[in-house]
Amino acid sequence: MLVIPAIDIISGKVVRLTKGDFTKMKQYNSDPVDQALEFQTYGFKNLHIVDLEGSKSGKISTLMVLKLIKKNTDLRIQFGGGIRDLEVAEEILETGIDKLIIGSLAVKNKALFEKIVKIATPEKILPAADTLNGFISIQGWTEKTDLHVEDHIKYCAGLGLNTFLVTDISRDGMLAGSNIDLYRSLQEKFPGLNFIASGGVQSIEEVQRLRDAGLYAAITGKALYEKRILIEELVKIAG
Repeated sequence: MLVIPAIDIISGKVVRLTKGDFTKMKQYNSDPVDQALEFQTYGFKNLHIVDLEGSKSGKISTLMVLKLIKKNTDLRIQFGGGIRDLEVAEEILETGIDKLIIGSLAVKNKALFEKIVKIATPEKILPAADTLNGFISIQGWTEKTDLHVEDHIKYCAGLGLNTFLVTDISRDGMLAGSNIDLYRSLQEKFPGLNFIASGGVQSIEEVQRLRDAGLYAAITGKALYEKRILIEELVKIAG
């Protein structure tokens, strides 16, 4: 199983929110490039980056940061936040990132989403299934929908997408543990798909349980920054 450290960015700084609440923000580093280099130094090979401002407003603010991280590291980057049109998707892909995370667009404008998938190829697209009580939330988690997470996964899988970023919003940034039951259930219902767990990962033992449940990858952020999980221990499992 892959373990992927997260860098969430607001105003060019590395921060973490609690349950996606912009009023509950804590800064951990003033330089995302420096943070990415630190993760690479420890042995990680993958990186999860989110433009939090973009996820809320739809306007990307991190293009230069992405370019600098790609230029100065060898990390494979999956990036999301504010991808609402084809031009922006193409501009981000031109930075050299490896996976484009798309959430709201796949719900609100399926025709455009399908066009991006076709142009970028499914291998470049990582659909986000941000869920609260089993239903998808969009627009930086500020808007609830009546779309069930399983129906969303079925739709995306029908387009040839086979890897999904699933975040339990109620656990994100809480250091209260990830929703292992949710991930185990999805893995059992969709055995041919890959799931990336996100939200609430708090200990090395929990990462091991996610691995044992058959998850493809797990993302951890706040637990690393708060030193609840030692990086040296984490990279022994997977980078």
